[in-house]
Amino acid sequence: MFGMKHAAPVMTAQRSGSIISIASAAGLRAGLSGHIYSASKAAVIHLSRSVAAELSPKGVRVNTISPGGIVTAIFAKAAGLEGAKAERALGAIADLFTTVQPIPRAGITDDIAHAAVFLASDAASFITGQDIVVDGGVVPLGKFGWEESLAFRAEIARRVRSQAEPLG
Repeated sequence: MFGMKHAAPVMTAQRSGSIISIASAAGLRAGLSGHIYSASKAAVIHLSRSVAAELSPKGVRVNTISPGGIVTAIFAKAAGLEGAKAERALGAIADLFTTVQPIPRAGITDDIAHAAVFLASDAASFITGQDIVVDGGVVPLGKFGWEESLAFRAEIARRVRSQAEPLG
């Protein structure tokens, strides 16, 4: 939100621009993550819509992207791994992510990047105040409730730790 505060005056002065914030599918569907994380991501979505209401008439578009489970080192770091070890442990969880959403593959960072490039482009010049969900179908078609989500996160941590043992 710090970026919004500082980008908005420049963009409104030039009467154009695109602000994109990253939220989470957990901000849209209960049970995908912890309570505080989910609430904070829901707040990002609503703040962005509120700012869109203010800035869109001044030529500035404001949108969010809500990723689902994207295979990144954040999951390994949450399981206690640091830096390069976290990156090397991703193989231990990538296959697990193919089971989470209706599209049977793990989400990757390029999926989010493509959505951001689209929102920043002229192809999205009539889109503002929206949340683009990039989650393989978790939010509308999801498979998990609270208990399943807890078990899934525990399995991620277990796999990461077992992968980390040989890494030293």
